[in-house]
Amino acid sequence: MPWLLALRGIVGREILRFLHQRERFLGALVRPLIWLLVFAAGFRAALGVAIVPPYQTYIPYEVYIVPGLLGMIQLFNGMQSSLSMVYDREMGSMRLLLTSPLPRWWLLVCKLVAGVAVSLLQCWAFLLIATLFGIELPGPGWLTVLPALILNGIMLGALGLVLSSTIRQLENFAGVMNFVVFPLFFCSPALYPLYKMRESSETLYWICEINPFGHGVELIRHALYGQVSWPDLGVVAAVALALLALAVRGYDPRRGLMKRKGG
Repeated sequence: MPWLLALRGIVGREILRFLHQRERFLGALVRPLIWLLVFAAGFRAALGVAIVPPYQTYIPYEVYIVPGLLGMIQLFNGMQSSLSMVYDREMGSMRLLLTSPLPRWWLLVCKLVAGVAVSLLQCWAFLLIATLFGIELPGPGWLTVLPALILNGIMLGALGLVLSSTIRQLENFAGVMNFVVFPLFFCSPALYPLYKMRESSETLYWICEINPFGHGVELIRHALYGQVSWPDLGVVAAVALALLALAVRGYDPRRGLMKRKGG
């Protein structure tokens, strides 16, 4: 029972914090909408009316990048969760939470679940607004994409936890965030199919292939059309477990990074 109470309390706190921070909510939607409405227009003119995604169907470019923008929302949300962890640690609330009698790994899992829940709210709000602008998505895709969003959110949230265990001060967060976000996002099939990247550079193509964020985008893309990409599913699940293990170790005062920081 105390474990469930902790889960409910942490998730509820993060959702209330997100709903009360209206600027954060608007920022989470404005960023992908600008890419959808402005950036997509230029790429559509350059690449043509339609492209061939992995499921061998011609679709408009603005529909193609929707999964990539969903991944962008979750990526930035994971970084935002990392920032809040660093802030809470500096303010003392995170240290107070970690001194509770519950296992530290469970508290980190609760924090991770809370971040995933917030990212799901952002993703569905984005999909709803996208449909108002004429973006047509399969009706069942709103439900079939849920497991993919949850798994991808766990992976990116765990990445945020790992980063928060290594960042000592808020001033260092912006540089680390840019160093992580932009390579992950641009070296992926979020904005363009990988065969186009391969036509340009074989080296960049293989960099995109080993990018776990790219596998998360492909997992979402297939899930929107009711398909399961098993290779992408395996990669995302393995990376999520590995990052979560690193986060638990990083927050372990006996072995992890928090010990060296005096946390």
